[in-house]
Amino acid sequence: MKKLHILRVSICLALSVSLRAQSIKSDHDTQTDFKKFKTYAWLAPGDSVLNRYRRDKLYGGSITYAANQELISRGLKMDTLHPDAVFLFFTSVQEIMTYSQTPTLSLGVGVAGPGYYVAGSAPVAGGKIIATAEEDGILKFAMYDTQTRKQVWTGMANKTFKLTDDVQQLVMDYTAKIFKKYPVKKSR
Repeated sequence: MKKLHILRVSICLALSVSLRAQSIKSDHDTQTDFKKFKTYAWLAPGDSVLNRYRRDKLYGGSITYAANQELISRGLKMDTLHPDAVFLFFTSVQEIMTYSQTPTLSLGVGVAGPGYYVAGSAPVAGGKIIATAEEDGILKFAMYDTQTRKQVWTGMANKTFKLTDDVQQLVMDYTAKIFKKYPVKKSR
């Protein structure tokens, strides 16, 4: 489990150094036999007592649907009464603004005569500052063994995207990429 703590610290450092990094990471307890897990359940993300609208729950249905497909393909079944494992997911989205400047077009005039040269130029167009918004998103899954009550697996994706992208498709794609790093491979 020390390995999980080291992973958490390294992930925080990596995110603070570069928010624009796009990566998929996973870690698991090497002492755990993942084939013993036959059933699972979900815990609500964050505070389940205050069941109000939150931005991180916007794609919660898509996230759990995609993860359920991955878990079922690995031989697990949902059991909300006596699960062998409990899963949680976390999301985070932070807006990143990038700025650029359009090229400046200048108009120049020159006059030449015997022994002298005079020239001048003036900017006539361009040079405008353009702001572009992007989103830095994190999707993370954590798995807990209900017998030992310890975290046994984590998987995380970090992706920069735009709100004009198909976010639901990104959720589906990156959930599949995260679960490729789950210790049990697909059975189908």
